[in-house]
Amino acid sequence: MKAAVFFPGIGYHCDKPLLYYSRKLAQECGYEEIVALSYTYDGGNIRGNEEKMQQAFESLYEQAEKSLSAIDFEKYDEILFVAKSVGTIIASAYAEKHSIRCRQILYTPLKYTYNFVHRDAIAFIGTSDPWSIVPEIQALSKKQQVPMYTYENANHSLETTDTLENLKILQDVMEKTKGFLEQK
Repeated sequence: MKAAVFFPGIGYHCDKPLLYYSRKLAQECGYEEIVALSYTYDGGNIRGNEEKMQQAFESLYEQAEKSLSAIDFEKYDEILFVAKSVGTIIASAYAEKHSIRCRQILYTPLKYTYNFVHRDAIAFIGTSDPWSIVPEIQALSKKQQVPMYTYENANHSLETTDTLENLKILQDVMEKTKGFLEQK
């Protein structure tokens, strides 16, 4: 059996394009158990504020722990964590704390994501992501041997000001996501 867990960002829930379409792909690739987490944080803007980022992480992590507490990960042959933004930190921390051997898809990971080891993962980022120092994220990804796909002029949602370009980016991201899901 295969399970996939989706960890959203603060303002990027599981019905937004990256997580919505990757969820559809996971279903197509035989993931029987699909868990789309939902959590809330109302602490205001956290970008650039280390203290607020830590508070947000702790609050969201606690919510994820509670939501996932009933799942017996031992019964699955394959586990996939798909995460966006701060969700990439939560997913990585959860996998490490619970010793879950999982594959991970990291959409717009933050630098704290790389405080955790990623053995089987891919990552995606835009060159205009205001949440990250992109070269730093690319270097951290390379250091962990996590393939990083970079999109020119794309923001934290992997979008630009050009709608048709956004559709091309989304298609490319989903093709790479599907290729990752079909490996093994």
